[in-house]
Amino acid sequence: MWHFTNCVYLPTQDTTNPICMKKSVYLLLGCLTSLFTFQCSPSTSTAEEEVPPQDEVVLSFAFLGCNRVSYGDRNNDSATNITTANLAQLKRIFEELSAMERKPELFFFLGDLVEGEKFDVTLERQLPAWFAQYNDPGFSPISQSGIELVAVPGNHEMLYYDSVGENAGDEFPLAGATDIWMEYALPYMPADRQAVGGPDSLDNRATFAFQRKNIGFVVMNTDTYNAPTEEHPKGLEGQAPVEWINAQITAYRENPEIDHVFVLGHKPYIVEGKPDTTHKGFADGGPIWETMQAQRAIAMLSAHEHNYNREQPDSTGGSYQVIAGNAGSKLTCSSSPACTYFGYSLIYVYESGNVELKSYGWDSPSPYYAVSTAPTTLRDSTELTWTPNANPFIP
Repeated sequence: MWHFTNCVYLPTQDTTNPICMKKSVYLLLGCLTSLFTFQCSPSTSTAEEEVPPQDEVVLSFAFLGCNRVSYGDRNNDSATNITTANLAQLKRIFEELSAMERKPELFFFLGDLVEGEKFDVTLERQLPAWFAQYNDPGFSPISQSGIELVAVPGNHEMLYYDSVGENAGDEFPLAGATDIWMEYALPYMPADRQAVGGPDSLDNRATFAFQRKNIGFVVMNTDTYNAPTEEHPKGLEGQAPVEWINAQITAYRENPEIDHVFVLGHKPYIVEGKPDTTHKGFADGGPIWETMQAQRAIAMLSAHEHNYNREQPDSTGGSYQVIAGNAGSKLTCSSSPACTYFGYSLIYVYESGNVELKSYGWDSPSPYYAVSTAPTTLRDSTELTWTPNANPFIP
């Protein structure tokens, strides 16, 4: 599709978007009016040319995850404090978001705020310290910036690491973790959220949905607690209330007030171009991804992998998987540009219906918890079209 700007053809939005089509008609009519006025007026006319309306941002939001330090650095005073956060990177992220000329309305922290993953007493100590750090104006102005924080748990908040026996190295649901999470994270969950009902509602409290402007957000706890069974005596990781999530995605797409749907959670379903139901991915992600595709949800926004990546796995177009797990945890790869920088990502939703993704960052210092002197630069930018993206991200 094309639009007129001072009667010059310029490329513009997705042709499948009815909002874009409607605006283009208005712009065309406005331009024809402008042409007629120009041709019929004397050359000395001082009348202003009609200027087409600017595409304004309806809402923007930031998202990222994985800032906690490595297990071996949890007591390293040069890296962290009781929060176990990578303080140097956390401070920079908070300060840069707070200083933006157009601040995002929302800030999704997609899990692994703390190192946790051991005992409930460990989580009980680290989580309140993290939120106290967030609220400390001496650390950063983020809590007074007007940006709404939406806290989402990751595996380091919801699971424990089994270090002995035949399951050594595996992770399992941590009993009591949801209660601890809700005790400290509840103020950072939207008051107007829709919650999961039913007999497992207490375990599902960290999964919810809410609306802002014409956008529906479905937020998942991708490691929801499930009790031991005979088949799985320690429970399973990667679980979520799939039926409720799918019903909410569908309800949002059927709501005439909502034009865009985003699904957010710690673990990604698409990893390195393929569905992944192992620890690297999201065991319950398959049916959710199918619903996203069927209902034309824009993207699943995740973390967990310690890098940045953007993928549109269906070659014919469709939903995106964006991983923004580069907020400060030690990066998990070093050979590609996407694996060498810390930072944050933002999404801008426009009146036209366009959706734009931008990822900003700075080169990872050595050691990874040091203050980086590298500048913050734009690392990825694209319009999230439903049709095959003409600007694929090459990690």
